[in-house]
Amino acid sequence: MKKKFSLLLIFLLLLFLLCFPAKALAASRDGLKLWLETLFPTLLPFMILTGLLVRTDGITKILHPIAPFFKVVFGLSPGGAYVFLLGLLTGYPMGAKLAADLYYAGKISRQEAEYLLTFCNNPSPAFLITYVGQICLEGQIKNGVLVGILILADMICMCFFRFVLHRKNSVPSFYPECKRPIAQTTAGLLDSVIMNSFETMAKLGGYILLFSILSAAIGHFWFLPETGKYLFLGTLEITTGLHGLLLSGFPYPLRMLLALCMSAFGGICIMAQTKSVLGKELSLHLYASAKCMNTAITAVLTLIFLCLL
Repeated sequence: MKKKFSLLLIFLLLLFLLCFPAKALAASRDGLKLWLETLFPTLLPFMILTGLLVRTDGITKILHPIAPFFKVVFGLSPGGAYVFLLGLLTGYPMGAKLAADLYYAGKISRQEAEYLLTFCNNPSPAFLITYVGQICLEGQIKNGVLVGILILADMICMCFFRFVLHRKNSVPSFYPECKRPIAQTTAGLLDSVIMNSFETMAKLGGYILLFSILSAAIGHFWFLPETGKYLFLGTLEITTGLHGLLLSGFPYPLRMLLALCMSAFGGICIMAQTKSVLGKELSLHLYASAKCMNTAITAVLTLIFLCLL
């Protein structure tokens, strides 16, 4: 059934490309513009530098002085602390990419990698402040409140998975070390890391392109009330949904509630990107469950803020 649905979806998208080339071209340009002008220059430098740190074991040395703090408060190793900090700053899907890289490099266990996925893959503060706060919500909410609600929801979600589901006493399972040459030149190491980073960026660009075309096709043939369209597109792809909220004419409190929930969930497009960087060993199920919980907690915190306001 899953295979038949995928084939049907591919066929319908091909028909949309052939029958409505102008709209498909516009959607493709929008998706590639987002990838080239935002994701590419933002994530690629972090991927290259992080790859070098992982391969040279520089992460442990950098975070050694503050490792006890993250061990006690978050239950994280130095590598896990690095994933948490950088994932918090860089946004989707960098947190998941870092967790996967460190797991496959043997720096963190599988349990810690999947635990990290429940709270380290989120929208970046820059995206929240600029796109969500200034554009979608027209600068009417303070940046501290906007970022604070999502970070608080993320920390509550982290506490649940740490103390309820994450088994601290279980035997850690590490990925078997790959057989690599003992000696590797600096140039060879840099070439390998750069090629791996470009491969990941190419995958992300492909997902963004496909979901941009899919969103355009759904928006073109949508016949139900407009409210449902914006909600569905936001669930599918975050930037499309947020842009739709700006044009929706919804009351401001409802727009704020939906914008924060969409940001917390990330959309199915982000979920597909996350799956692409996790590899075969790490499961997406725990991440998906955490995202649903995070969205629900974000909705409750936003409603509390709106009631107090």
